[in-house]
Amino acid sequence: MVQFENIVDLKEPHHLFDKKPTLLFWETTMACPLRCVHCRANAIYHRSPNELNTDEAKKMLEIISSFDPKPPMIVFTGGDPLMRDDIFELIDYAKSLGMLCALSPAVSENLNAEAIKKIKELGVSSVSISLDGAIPKTHDFIRQGQGVFYRTISIIKELVKNGIRVQVNSVVMSLNFEDFPKIFHLIKNLNVDVWEVFFIIVTGRANKFLDLEPRKFEAIAQLIFDCSRYGLAVRTVEAPFIRRIYYERMAGIEFHDDLYNRLKDELIKLEGMPSSKTTIYSKGTLDGDGILFIAHDGSIYPGGFLPIRLGNIKKANLIKVYRENELLNRIRRREFKGKCGSCIFKYVCGGSRARAYANTNDPLESDPACIYIS
Repeated sequence: MVQFENIVDLKEPHHLFDKKPTLLFWETTMACPLRCVHCRANAIYHRSPNELNTDEAKKMLEIISSFDPKPPMIVFTGGDPLMRDDIFELIDYAKSLGMLCALSPAVSENLNAEAIKKIKELGVSSVSISLDGAIPKTHDFIRQGQGVFYRTISIIKELVKNGIRVQVNSVVMSLNFEDFPKIFHLIKNLNVDVWEVFFIIVTGRANKFLDLEPRKFEAIAQLIFDCSRYGLAVRTVEAPFIRRIYYERMAGIEFHDDLYNRLKDELIKLEGMPSSKTTIYSKGTLDGDGILFIAHDGSIYPGGFLPIRLGNIKKANLIKVYRENELLNRIRRREFKGKCGSCIFKYVCGGSRARAYANTNDPLESDPACIYIS
């Protein structure tokens, strides 16, 4: 496209994350009290005997901390990390190694006043809480628990009151995509720091019924870009094509679609016209390019939604795996197939590698959710 020819960022890989990831997710446990319909981890009620024990986890943290020039932020996720009785000991140990720590707990009885007090005392960098509906009926069905919606709102308010940085995570799926203007309105009024929107991948417990067709994904991505202009930090997961939307918007290219127009009108009705600069970044991560995931048993993956095992932390050299694994390097070089391989935006976008794999069994194939053809 003529309007993009002179943009340097589109011409070659950015090499921002060649030496180390910026985010490393550790699946502390598969145990969780909830039974969310889209659960990546296929969470179970009880802890697995295959989990890394305390000593193994500390050794893993030492290895992660040796990334230079500084270690990635580690996100303690699950399952529900609060199912581990050593979770705060491990967070404290990670911090003693100079690491920034984030926590992604389930909204359950484990996340109580005592846990919030400990989170604050340890100086956890941020806590992410999931909210997938603007009303109890939607959120409670997705999370498969009665009363979870109201408990979630209460927990978010309590975290904010305690001065803890809060990120709210919302998943886009067939059950709730039309509610996103209302979800944004609700979240914005909770005074949280970040809204992170995950675009569903058919993996784990998620099935095809929860998936969306490409045009709906595009409408939601365009809406999320609009939401990013209301002063709240907004990010997406498994929707890197929002960075393509960033460049299109900067070039004055608008998207026209009945669903998008209706959702946009509702957003403006709730929030007024946007007046801030977008908080969407023009560059970002992909699975294996700035992102790394370690499972409960120590297995290493490019990302939590891309189940291609690269080794195990107990035997493999984590830093060598990240820097030298051929698949990860091909992702960073953007050696993709189909339209993702020839797309002018491949170096800033690159498509979801997890969605490509879920649909074709090939992580280098094109992202089927993207409608763009260069």
